[in-house]
Amino acid sequence: MINRDGFNKSLWQDSVPEYIPSKVKSGINKYDVIIVGGGITGISTALLLQEAGKQCLVLESNNLCFGTTGGTTAHLNTLLDTSYTIIKSNFNKEAARQVADATAEAIQLIRQNISRFQLECGFAETEAFLFAQEEKQQEELEEIRAASEEAGLRLKYVQEIPLPIPFLKALKIYGQAKFNPVEYVYGIAAAFEKAGGVILQHCRVITADETETVNVETNNGTFTADQLIYATHIPPGVNVLHLRCIPYRSYAMAVTLEDEAYPLGLSYDMYDPYFYYRTQEVNGQPYLIAGGKDHKTGHEENAEQCFLQLEAQVRKYFKVREIAYRWSSQYFEPADGLPYIGHLPGHPGNIYVATGFGGNGMVYSSVAALLLKRMILALPSPLEELFDPNRIKPIAGFGNFISHNSDVIKQFFSKFFTGEKLSVLADLAPGEASIVKVEDHKIALYKEPNGCLHAIDPVCTHLKCEVKWNSAERSWDCPCHGARYSYDGKVLTGPADKDLEIIELPELIKGKS
Repeated sequence: MINRDGFNKSLWQDSVPEYIPSKVKSGINKYDVIIVGGGITGISTALLLQEAGKQCLVLESNNLCFGTTGGTTAHLNTLLDTSYTIIKSNFNKEAARQVADATAEAIQLIRQNISRFQLECGFAETEAFLFAQEEKQQEELEEIRAASEEAGLRLKYVQEIPLPIPFLKALKIYGQAKFNPVEYVYGIAAAFEKAGGVILQHCRVITADETETVNVETNNGTFTADQLIYATHIPPGVNVLHLRCIPYRSYAMAVTLEDEAYPLGLSYDMYDPYFYYRTQEVNGQPYLIAGGKDHKTGHEENAEQCFLQLEAQVRKYFKVREIAYRWSSQYFEPADGLPYIGHLPGHPGNIYVATGFGGNGMVYSSVAALLLKRMILALPSPLEELFDPNRIKPIAGFGNFISHNSDVIKQFFSKFFTGEKLSVLADLAPGEASIVKVEDHKIALYKEPNGCLHAIDPVCTHLKCEVKWNSAERSWDCPCHGARYSYDGKVLTGPADKDLEIIELPELIKGKS
C-alpha cells in the first residue's frame, strides 16, 4: 500500500507498492520545466513535454498518487459534472462544443498512452447512463440531452440501465471509459523516466521565485527552470484562485457482491449531491465502486455519517457481501464551472497552474496536459482563452463566488467571535478529537487509540481560518480554502505549505484536569 492523504485506504492505493524511480538524483539542477505534483496531471504533462524535447523534473512532496489521483473513482467521461446546459449558459454554445471536444481528446490521449506503452491498468471502453427518478429531473434531463447533443456527444434515450434502481427516464452516452488510475500513472511515469525525465518524491517545494527564470527551493535542494507548472490540485501559497475554487469532499466505497451482479457502464442519478456507480476488476477481483454524499470541506460535523449513508444507499439496491474499501477524496469546484489552466494569476510569465477540475479530474488532467504543452511550446490553442485562470466572468459563477467567500469570511471571523463556551479540556475518548479552550488559548486535540495526546494550534497556516476535525479521515480540514492536515499537524493537502504549529500541552494545562 502507498501512503495517502487520509486515514482510510482506497482501492487503488492499497493494490500497489510505492513507486520507485529508476534514477537517483543527479547533479543537474537546471531544467527546462519543473512540474510540481506527482498525480495524473503532473505526470501526464511531464511526459508530453519530455517527449516534445523539454528536459523536465517532477517534484512530489510525498509519493506518486498520494492525493486525489489515488482517491478518485476514475470515471473517464465527456458527460461532465457541470452540464453542457450550464456551460452554454455561463459561456456560449461554442465553449460547450470546445469542452466536449477537449475531454474527448483527453480520453483519446489516455487510450493512446495505454496502447503505446502496453499498460495493464484495467482500461475499458464503456457507456454512461444518466437517469431521472422524479418529474422535475425528467425536464432537466431533456435540457441536458439537448445541450449535450448540440455540443457533440453521442447519446440517446434508453429503456434500461445497468443498475437495479427504479427510474423514469434515462440517457445512454457513448464514448466513455474507465481504468485503474494509479496503475496508469505508474505506467506513464516509467515512460517519462525512460524518455529522460526525472522524478523526485518526498521533495516539498518551499518557495518559487520568478525572475528571468524560476528558482525553486525545496527540502532537497534548489532547482532552476525556464518554466514552472503547479499540478498540485490547488496551487500553494495565497492566490486569487483560492477565492474562485470551492473545496469539496466526496465519499466512495468498493464492495463485493453476493450475486456477482456487477453493473456495466458508468451510472449517475440526478440528485444533488448525486450518487454514481461503476465496476472495476483489480487483481482478479471485481468491485462495485459507488460514490456520493459530497459536501464542502470542513462543513460536515460528522463525516463518518456520510459513509454510513452511502453504505445504506448501496445496500438498498445491491446484495453486498463485503465493504472492502471506503475512502473520501477532495476536489475543487470552479466558480463558473470550468477549470483554470494556464498562467498562474499574478505570474504572467513563467509559472503555470492547472486547478478547479471539479469532479472530473481524470479527463481534465489530460486536457490540462495537452493545453500546457501547447502553451509552453508556443503553439496556438482556442482553449487557452476559455480556460484562462485570469478570466473574469462578471455573471457566470458570481453567485457561487459570493456564497463561497461570504462563508469564508464567516469562518475567518468565527475564530475571534465564537459563540461557544468551550470547556477547559475535552474528555476525549481514544480516536476522538476536539478544539478546546485552555487559558485563553484554543487548542486542537487528538487522542490516539493508545491514549497518546496530540495538541496543535487550530489556525490554518494558509489564511488563518480555524480548522475542523474530519472524523472519517482523522484529519484537520480548513473550511475556507480546503487545506488539510494530519492529526499531528502535517500538511496533507494545499494550498497551505506550512504545518500547523505544535503546542506543548504541559505548559498550558499545568494544574488543570
